[in-house]
Amino acid sequence: MTSTRPGRSQGPGTPPERPVRKAVVAVRLLFAAETREYFVLLGTTIFLVVFGLVMVLSSSSIQSLVDDGDVFSRAARQALFAAVGIPLMLLAARAPISFWKKWAWHALGLGILLQLLVFTGLGTGYGGNRNWLDIGGFSLQPSELVKLALVVWLAFILTKKSALLNEWKHVALPILPVAFGAIFFVLLGNDLGTAVILLALTLGALFYAGVRLRIVGALVAGSALIGILVAQGSASRQQRIEAWLTGCTRPEDYELHCWQTIHGWEALANGGIFGRGLGNSQYKWLWIPHAESDFIFAIVGEELGLVGALLVLVLFAVLAVTFVRIVRMNRDPFAKIATSAVMVWIVTQAFVNVAVVLGLLPVLGVPLPFMSAGGSALISSLLAVGVVLSFARHRPDAPESSRAPQRSNPGVPRS
Repeated sequence: MTSTRPGRSQGPGTPPERPVRKAVVAVRLLFAAETREYFVLLGTTIFLVVFGLVMVLSSSSIQSLVDDGDVFSRAARQALFAAVGIPLMLLAARAPISFWKKWAWHALGLGILLQLLVFTGLGTGYGGNRNWLDIGGFSLQPSELVKLALVVWLAFILTKKSALLNEWKHVALPILPVAFGAIFFVLLGNDLGTAVILLALTLGALFYAGVRLRIVGALVAGSALIGILVAQGSASRQQRIEAWLTGCTRPEDYELHCWQTIHGWEALANGGIFGRGLGNSQYKWLWIPHAESDFIFAIVGEELGLVGALLVLVLFAVLAVTFVRIVRMNRDPFAKIATSAVMVWIVTQAFVNVAVVLGLLPVLGVPLPFMSAGGSALISSLLAVGVVLSFARHRPDAPESSRAPQRSNPGVPRS
């Protein structure tokens, strides 16, 4: 009887292990990169997403049981969005800079079109905000896609006009009518929180593009004045701001404008240093509305204590430092501006979310990036990281020939 060795072909043809080797090579090419910043950014982002899935499951279990009869319903949806967003991020990381430049105008046009559809019969509202599309049973928040489109478009326009940015008219056109027009359409849907983030990333892109400080300062002052007028134009916003300014000390604000804030404080205090333990939150039992989204940081603090809350802050600090390193190592102005805008978007949004939970800002309804429940926010944030990863994949001093992936032949031994 003739014995055969495992893994060897018993007849002519392709050895059975060759498809496996090809698959391994394909995976290596997918994750191949030349810089440490690429892997730090990728690893930190995926860790935040996984951490967020665990906290969404914990914080949403009671509300999911009440609404859907299944403690896993909201966490399962978030896991599905992560399963879509992470591969999209990896695909975006493979795109060359020329791809983002080519599709910048198209991306912004599509984002604004979807935002305008919110005001048609496809649009839906919640909590006074009209900022969602309901298509075929799926909910989409176009303003989250506008953030990503605006990042790429601003980088493209500011790069094209880099030699003319000392003049007002070249900064104003087409940036003011297009970018601020997109922000205006979001404000029409009464979503002040998202508009603030869009404004921040726009001003951040202008600053990092080298626009004169007096021009940026004038835009900041004008935006602040418009913000005050917008805040005073809504009775609900005005009352929330007044409650925040009084420190939520008025009895009449307890059950109305300060319910989330006060119970968020109590949840953080309840956690102490090391927390009550994962899954043991008391305030997720319907004491904090939207505990899995806008106030997920309060549940982190309650279940994992000060240690868990500081871990979240450290992770976002790592992201910020990594973004800065990617900006400094790139030579292409487009990559520098786009990375800076994404950094301002992610870091500012994280700061606003945490500041709201701590009571340092009035409630704005801004999710914590990568961690809060919400499919549109998660996917758009992951795509934004994918754009930055595409700039960090190669060393700026690497020759162009080395940037093409090299295919290896597993069947040819190396000498």
